[in-house]
Amino acid sequence: MTTDTTTKTPEAAAVPPPGHTPAKKRVPQSRRRLLTRRDRITLALMAGVPTILHVALVWVTAIASIFLAFTTWDGIGFDSIKWVGLDNFKQLFNDNPQFWPAVEHNVIWFVVLILIPTPFGLFLAVQLDKRIRFSRVYQTAFFLPVVISMACIGFVWQLVYNPDTGLINSIIGANKPGHYIDWIGDPHLNLWAVLIAASWRHTGYMMILYLAGLKSVDPSLREAAALDGAGEWQTFKSVIFPTLRPTNTVVLVVTIIEALRAFDLVFVFNKGAQGTELLSILVTNNIIGESSRIGYGSAIAVVLLVISLAVIIPYLIATFRKERRA
Repeated sequence: MTTDTTTKTPEAAAVPPPGHTPAKKRVPQSRRRLLTRRDRITLALMAGVPTILHVALVWVTAIASIFLAFTTWDGIGFDSIKWVGLDNFKQLFNDNPQFWPAVEHNVIWFVVLILIPTPFGLFLAVQLDKRIRFSRVYQTAFFLPVVISMACIGFVWQLVYNPDTGLINSIIGANKPGHYIDWIGDPHLNLWAVLIAASWRHTGYMMILYLAGLKSVDPSLREAAALDGAGEWQTFKSVIFPTLRPTNTVVLVVTIIEALRAFDLVFVFNKGAQGTELLSILVTNNIIGESSRIGYGSAIAVVLLVISLAVIIPYLIATFRKERRA
Protein backbone atom coordinates (compact mmCIF):
# COMPACT_ATOMS: atom_id res chain seq x y z
CA MET A 1 0.00 0.00 0.00
CA THR A 2 1.32 3.33 -1.05
CA THR A 3 0.68 6.44 0.98
CA ASP A 4 1.19 9.88 -0.57
CA THR A 5 2.51 12.32 1.95
CA THR A 6 2.32 16.02 1.09
CA THR A 7 4.52 18.38 3.03
CA LYS A 8 3.19 21.94 3.26
CA THR A 9 5.57 24.78 3.58
CA PRO A 10 4.75 27.68 5.97
CA GLU A 11 4.12 29.96 2.97
CA ALA A 12 1.63 27.52 1.49
CA ALA A 13 -0.10 27.05 4.79
CA ALA A 14 -0.50 30.81 5.14
CA VAL A 15 -2.26 31.16 1.75
CA PRO A 16 -6.04 30.76 2.18
CA PRO A 17 -7.86 28.34 -0.14
CA PRO A 18 -9.63 29.75 -3.23
CA GLY A 19 -13.00 31.32 -2.56
CA HIS A 20 -12.30 31.78 1.13
CA THR A 21 -12.81 35.30 2.55
CA PRO A 22 -10.66 36.01 5.60
CA ALA A 23 -12.65 37.07 8.63
CA LYS A 24 -12.10 40.61 9.86
CA LYS A 25 -10.37 40.94 13.12
CA ARG A 26 -12.86 42.04 15.70
CA VAL A 27 -11.84 45.19 17.54
CA PRO A 28 -13.21 45.39 21.05
CA GLN A 29 -15.87 48.04 21.44
CA SER A 30 -13.95 49.62 24.31
CA ARG A 31 -11.04 50.34 21.92
CA ARG A 32 -13.18 51.74 19.13
CA ARG A 33 -14.97 54.16 21.41
CA LEU A 34 -12.34 55.86 23.51
CA LEU A 35 -14.75 58.44 24.94
CA THR A 36 -18.21 57.67 26.15
CA ARG A 37 -21.11 60.04 25.68
CA ARG A 38 -20.76 61.18 29.27
CA ASP A 39 -17.05 61.94 28.73
CA ARG A 40 -17.82 64.00 25.61
CA ILE A 41 -20.48 66.00 27.46
CA THR A 42 -18.09 66.62 30.35
CA LEU A 43 -15.30 67.79 28.04
CA ALA A 44 -17.72 70.03 26.14
CA LEU A 45 -18.84 71.65 29.39
CA MET A 46 -15.26 72.04 30.66
CA ALA A 47 -14.13 73.71 27.44
CA GLY A 48 -17.35 75.44 26.46
CA VAL A 49 -18.36 77.18 29.69
CA PRO A 50 -14.99 79.00 30.19
CA THR A 51 -14.93 79.90 26.49
CA ILE A 52 -18.44 81.37 26.63
CA LEU A 53 -17.63 83.31 29.80
CA HIS A 54 -14.38 84.61 28.30
CA VAL A 55 -16.08 85.75 25.10
CA ALA A 56 -18.99 87.32 26.97
CA LEU A 57 -16.99 89.06 29.69
CA VAL A 58 -13.90 90.07 27.68
CA TRP A 59 -14.49 90.27 23.94
CA VAL A 60 -18.14 91.30 23.92
CA THR A 61 -17.59 93.96 26.59
CA ALA A 62 -14.47 95.26 24.80
CA ILE A 63 -16.31 95.60 21.49
CA ALA A 64 -19.30 97.15 23.26
CA SER A 65 -17.00 99.68 24.96
CA ILE A 66 -15.52 100.70 21.62
CA PHE A 67 -19.02 101.26 20.24
CA LEU A 68 -20.27 103.11 23.34
CA ALA A 69 -17.23 105.42 23.26
CA PHE A 70 -18.88 107.25 20.36
CA THR A 71 -22.24 107.57 22.11
CA THR A 72 -23.82 109.10 25.17
CA TRP A 73 -25.72 106.80 27.49
CA ASP A 74 -26.86 106.95 31.11
CA GLY A 75 -27.24 103.19 31.38
CA ILE A 76 -31.04 103.24 31.62
CA GLY A 77 -32.64 101.58 28.61
CA PHE A 78 -31.01 100.99 25.24
CA ASP A 79 -33.30 103.54 23.60
CA SER A 80 -31.44 106.33 25.41
CA ILE A 81 -28.19 105.62 23.52
CA LYS A 82 -27.37 108.58 21.27
CA TRP A 83 -24.56 108.78 18.71
CA VAL A 84 -22.23 111.73 19.36
CA GLY A 85 -19.20 110.79 17.26
CA LEU A 86 -15.89 112.11 18.60
CA ASP A 87 -17.43 114.50 21.15
CA ASN A 88 -16.45 112.29 24.10
CA PHE A 89 -12.81 112.24 23.00
CA LYS A 90 -12.76 116.01 22.38
CA GLN A 91 -14.18 116.63 25.82
CA LEU A 92 -11.74 114.16 27.34
CA PHE A 93 -8.63 115.75 25.83
CA ASN A 94 -9.68 119.39 26.17
CA ASP A 95 -12.14 119.82 29.04
CA ASN A 96 -11.33 117.17 31.64
CA PRO A 97 -8.92 118.53 34.28
CA GLN A 98 -8.26 115.02 35.65
CA PHE A 99 -7.29 113.29 32.40
CA TRP A 100 -3.76 114.58 31.86
CA PRO A 101 -2.81 114.27 35.57
CA ALA A 102 -4.05 110.67 35.38
CA VAL A 103 -1.87 110.03 32.31
CA GLU A 104 1.08 111.61 34.13
CA HIS A 105 0.50 109.42 37.19
CA ASN A 106 0.37 106.27 35.03
CA VAL A 107 3.69 107.29 33.46
CA ILE A 108 5.18 107.93 36.91
CA TRP A 109 3.87 104.55 38.01
CA PHE A 110 5.72 102.85 35.15
CA VAL A 111 8.96 104.79 35.67
CA VAL A 112 9.04 103.98 39.39
CA LEU A 113 8.31 100.28 38.83
CA ILE A 114 10.99 99.95 36.15
CA LEU A 115 13.67 101.86 38.10
CA ILE A 116 13.24 100.61 41.68
CA PRO A 117 11.55 97.20 42.18
CA THR A 118 12.73 95.74 38.86
CA PRO A 119 16.49 96.11 39.53
CA PHE A 120 15.93 95.06 43.14
CA GLY A 121 14.06 91.97 41.97
CA LEU A 122 16.97 91.17 39.65
CA PHE A 123 19.39 91.57 42.56
CA LEU A 124 17.36 89.17 44.71
CA ALA A 125 17.15 86.67 41.86
CA VAL A 126 20.94 86.73 41.39
CA GLN A 127 21.48 86.14 45.08
CA LEU A 128 18.96 83.31 45.27
CA ASP A 129 20.44 81.71 42.15
CA LYS A 130 23.64 81.10 44.13
CA ARG A 131 21.76 78.40 46.08
CA ILE A 132 22.36 79.94 49.45
CA ARG A 133 20.93 78.32 52.56
CA PHE A 134 17.17 78.67 53.08
CA SER A 135 16.77 79.96 49.53
CA ARG A 136 13.32 78.35 49.31
CA VAL A 137 12.24 80.21 52.42
CA TYR A 138 13.46 83.51 50.98
CA GLN A 139 11.72 82.86 47.66
CA THR A 140 8.45 82.18 49.46
CA ALA A 141 8.80 85.28 51.63
CA PHE A 142 9.53 87.61 48.71
CA PHE A 143 6.93 86.06 46.41
CA LEU A 144 4.15 86.01 49.04
CA PRO A 145 2.95 89.58 48.28
CA VAL A 146 2.41 88.60 44.64
CA VAL A 147 -0.17 85.94 45.49
CA ILE A 148 -1.99 88.18 47.96
CA SER A 149 -4.90 90.23 46.69
CA MET A 150 -4.07 93.86 45.93
CA ALA A 151 -7.03 94.89 48.06
CA CYS A 152 -5.55 93.04 51.04
CA ILE A 153 -2.20 94.69 50.40
CA GLY A 154 -3.95 98.06 50.40
CA PHE A 155 -5.57 97.37 53.76
CA VAL A 156 -2.22 96.27 55.24
CA TRP A 157 -0.43 99.39 54.03
CA GLN A 158 -3.27 101.57 55.29
CA LEU A 159 -2.40 100.33 58.76
CA VAL A 160 1.27 101.06 58.11
CA TYR A 161 0.46 104.63 56.96
CA ASN A 162 -2.07 105.39 59.69
CA PRO A 163 -1.21 108.89 61.02
CA ASP A 164 -1.94 107.98 64.64
CA THR A 165 -1.02 104.34 65.16
CA GLY A 166 0.84 103.55 61.94
CA LEU A 167 4.24 101.91 61.92
CA ILE A 168 6.05 104.68 60.02
CA ASN A 169 4.79 107.59 62.09
CA SER A 170 5.47 105.65 65.29
CA ILE A 171 9.09 105.03 64.25
CA ILE A 172 9.84 108.62 63.21
CA GLY A 173 7.86 110.16 66.08
CA ALA A 174 5.21 111.79 63.89
CA ASN A 175 2.22 110.29 65.70
CA LYS A 176 1.66 113.13 68.15
CA PRO A 177 -0.95 115.89 67.77
CA GLY A 178 0.46 118.68 65.67
CA HIS A 179 3.17 116.45 64.19
CA TYR A 180 1.04 114.05 62.18
CA ILE A 181 2.12 113.11 58.66
CA ASP A 182 -0.93 112.15 56.61
CA TRP A 183 0.63 109.80 54.08
CA ILE A 184 -2.69 109.04 52.38
CA GLY A 185 -4.51 112.37 52.62
CA ASP A 186 -1.64 114.67 51.60
CA PRO A 187 -1.76 115.09 47.76
CA HIS A 188 2.01 115.64 47.72
CA LEU A 189 2.71 112.31 49.46
CA ASN A 190 -0.09 109.86 48.73
CA LEU A 191 1.02 108.88 45.22
CA TRP A 192 4.51 108.04 46.45
CA ALA A 193 3.06 106.17 49.43
CA VAL A 194 0.97 104.03 47.09
CA LEU A 195 3.98 103.45 44.83
CA ILE A 196 6.00 102.12 47.77
CA ALA A 197 3.27 99.55 48.43
CA ALA A 198 3.09 98.68 44.70
CA SER A 199 6.89 98.33 44.54
CA TRP A 200 6.84 95.98 47.53
CA ARG A 201 4.61 93.63 45.57
CA HIS A 202 6.29 94.16 42.18
CA THR A 203 9.72 93.22 43.55
CA GLY A 204 8.65 89.63 44.20
CA TYR A 205 7.10 89.39 40.73
CA MET A 206 10.31 90.54 39.06
CA MET A 207 12.39 88.24 41.26
CA ILE A 208 10.50 85.16 40.04
CA LEU A 209 10.73 86.20 36.37
CA TYR A 210 14.47 86.83 36.55
CA LEU A 211 15.08 83.71 38.62
CA ALA A 212 13.41 81.64 35.89
CA GLY A 213 15.61 83.39 33.32
CA LEU A 214 18.78 82.70 35.32
CA LYS A 215 17.91 79.02 35.63
CA SER A 216 17.90 78.76 31.84
CA VAL A 217 21.42 80.17 31.43
CA ASP A 218 23.89 77.58 30.14
CA PRO A 219 26.32 76.69 32.98
CA SER A 220 29.14 76.33 30.45
CA LEU A 221 29.03 80.12 29.93
CA ARG A 222 29.82 80.68 33.60
CA GLU A 223 32.60 78.11 33.48
CA ALA A 224 34.13 79.70 30.39
CA ALA A 225 34.06 83.12 32.02
CA ALA A 226 35.68 81.73 35.17
CA LEU A 227 38.45 80.11 33.08
CA ASP A 228 39.10 83.45 31.41
CA GLY A 229 39.59 85.01 34.84
CA ALA A 230 36.42 87.12 34.86
CA GLY A 231 35.13 88.22 38.23
CA GLU A 232 31.56 87.85 39.45
CA TRP A 233 30.48 91.30 38.31
CA GLN A 234 32.24 90.98 34.95
CA THR A 235 30.61 87.58 34.39
CA PHE A 236 27.19 88.97 35.12
CA LYS A 237 27.64 92.12 33.03
CA SER A 238 29.28 90.54 29.98
CA VAL A 239 27.89 86.99 29.97
CA ILE A 240 24.77 86.51 32.11
CA PHE A 241 22.85 89.73 31.54
CA PRO A 242 23.03 89.60 27.70
CA THR A 243 21.48 86.12 27.79
CA LEU A 244 18.55 87.54 29.78
CA ARG A 245 17.36 89.60 26.83
CA PRO A 246 14.12 87.58 26.36
CA THR A 247 13.41 87.89 30.06
CA ASN A 248 14.06 91.64 29.95
CA THR A 249 11.51 91.95 27.14
CA VAL A 250 8.90 90.09 29.19
CA VAL A 251 9.71 92.21 32.24
CA LEU A 252 9.30 95.42 30.25
CA VAL A 253 5.93 94.39 28.84
CA VAL A 254 4.68 93.12 32.19
CA THR A 255 5.74 96.34 33.92
CA ILE A 256 3.96 98.50 31.35
CA ILE A 257 0.80 96.45 31.72
CA GLU A 258 1.03 96.64 35.53
CA ALA A 259 1.37 100.42 35.32
CA LEU A 260 -1.65 100.73 33.02
CA ARG A 261 -3.91 98.36 34.94
CA ALA A 262 -3.14 99.81 38.37
CA PHE A 263 -6.44 100.20 40.17
CA ASP A 264 -7.03 98.07 43.27
CA LEU A 265 -4.36 99.57 45.48
CA VAL A 266 -5.29 103.17 44.72
CA PHE A 267 -9.02 102.52 45.07
CA VAL A 268 -8.51 100.97 48.51
CA PHE A 269 -6.30 103.84 49.64
CA ASN A 270 -8.45 106.84 48.72
CA LYS A 271 -10.51 105.93 45.61
CA GLY A 272 -8.10 107.80 43.34
CA ALA A 273 -8.71 111.28 44.74
CA GLN A 274 -6.42 114.12 45.83
CA GLY A 275 -3.35 113.40 43.75
CA THR A 276 -3.70 109.68 42.94
CA GLU A 277 -5.80 109.91 39.76
CA LEU A 278 -5.27 107.08 37.27
CA LEU A 279 -6.91 106.25 33.95
CA SER A 280 -8.49 103.12 35.39
CA ILE A 281 -9.97 105.16 38.25
CA LEU A 282 -11.47 107.65 35.78
CA VAL A 283 -13.06 104.81 33.83
CA THR A 284 -14.65 103.39 36.97
CA ASN A 285 -15.85 106.73 38.31
CA ASN A 286 -17.56 107.64 35.03
CA ILE A 287 -19.16 104.26 34.35
CA ILE A 288 -20.36 103.19 37.80
CA GLY A 289 -20.14 106.51 39.61
CA GLU A 290 -22.97 108.82 40.57
CA SER A 291 -23.20 110.48 37.14
CA SER A 292 -23.02 107.14 35.22
CA ARG A 293 -21.63 108.57 31.97
CA ILE A 294 -21.07 105.23 30.30
CA GLY A 295 -20.18 106.67 26.89
CA TYR A 296 -17.62 109.04 28.36
CA GLY A 297 -16.12 106.32 30.57
CA SER A 298 -15.93 104.01 27.56
CA ALA A 299 -13.97 106.67 25.68
CA ILE A 300 -11.38 106.68 28.48
CA ALA A 301 -11.31 102.87 28.37
CA VAL A 302 -10.66 102.99 24.61
CA VAL A 303 -7.73 105.35 25.15
CA LEU A 304 -6.35 102.93 27.74
CA LEU A 305 -6.89 100.03 25.32
CA VAL A 306 -5.04 101.81 22.50
CA ILE A 307 -2.08 102.53 24.78
CA SER A 308 -1.99 98.88 25.87
CA LEU A 309 -2.16 97.58 22.29
CA ALA A 310 0.65 99.93 21.27
CA VAL A 311 2.84 98.01 23.70
CA ILE A 312 1.50 94.49 23.33
CA ILE A 313 1.31 94.23 19.52
CA PRO A 314 5.04 94.93 18.86
CA TYR A 315 5.90 92.39 21.55
CA LEU A 316 3.69 89.74 19.92
CA ILE A 317 5.12 90.49 16.46
CA ALA A 318 8.68 90.11 17.74
CA THR A 319 7.76 86.86 19.52
CA PHE A 320 6.14 85.35 16.42
CA ARG A 321 9.14 86.31 14.28
CA LYS A 322 11.49 84.51 16.67
CA GLU A 323 9.31 81.39 16.58
CA ARG A 324 9.32 81.38 12.77
CA ARG A 325 13.11 81.73 12.64
CA ALA A 326 13.49 78.89 15.13
